[in-house]
Amino acid sequence: MSRRCRAGRLTAMKLLALGAAVAALALLPGTASADELPTFGFTDCPAPPANADPGTWRCEAFVSQGKLTIGGQAIPLGELRLTFSEGKVNGQYAQVFGALRHEPVRVPGLAGTTLQLRYGGYSDFQGNDERRGELDIYAELRHPLLRKGCSVGTAAAPLHSVVHDDPAVPPTVISRNPPTFHFGVVDPALALPATQGCGPLGEFVDRKLGLPSPAEFHQTTYVQYKQL
Repeated sequence: MSRRCRAGRLTAMKLLALGAAVAALALLPGTASADELPTFGFTDCPAPPANADPGTWRCEAFVSQGKLTIGGQAIPLGELRLTFSEGKVNGQYAQVFGALRHEPVRVPGLAGTTLQLRYGGYSDFQGNDERRGELDIYAELRHPLLRKGCSVGTAAAPLHSVVHDDPAVPPTVISRNPPTFHFGVVDPALALPATQGCGPLGEFVDRKLGLPSPAEFHQTTYVQYKQL
């Protein structure tokens, strides 16, 4: 075999190896591919205020996977969907909450019990150097033996969550058109009170969940923007 042929084969092998290395990098934590994207929904997008500055408003649709950890017990929260709109009014930043949607999930250690997160009436998604955002929520607990209205936090006295960027899931640009991103957030100090309105079994539920207690809330999120 000539030197030219051998050199050509070596070059081809190096290119194949480089391609394999690039493909492997795409699978490392902190990256995400378009193949993994969920379906985004914008039907809950709130309209801009009547006095909104034209051309400045967009809707953000979040699709997340969450986990709540109380002591050493993890409660997978499954999928959470959240929407809000943001823009400017008279040159100043403004935002309008849309909706938080969460299907009930089973609570480990409490057979037949489900947990469903609800919006608590306050949100602020304007991030800064100290945190990514804030959201008030409460958790409804359901079981045939628990009273209707059993919850951790209430609509009148919700849990206040302040989330920060999660270094384990750094922000990743998925697409520029439409703008789509992937990132993680964590609230390391979510204070959970004892249950309320659960009836005679409330204390039993508190013991099983270890309430009241500090907790950690983790969330990995895909978000897509739509101009309004």
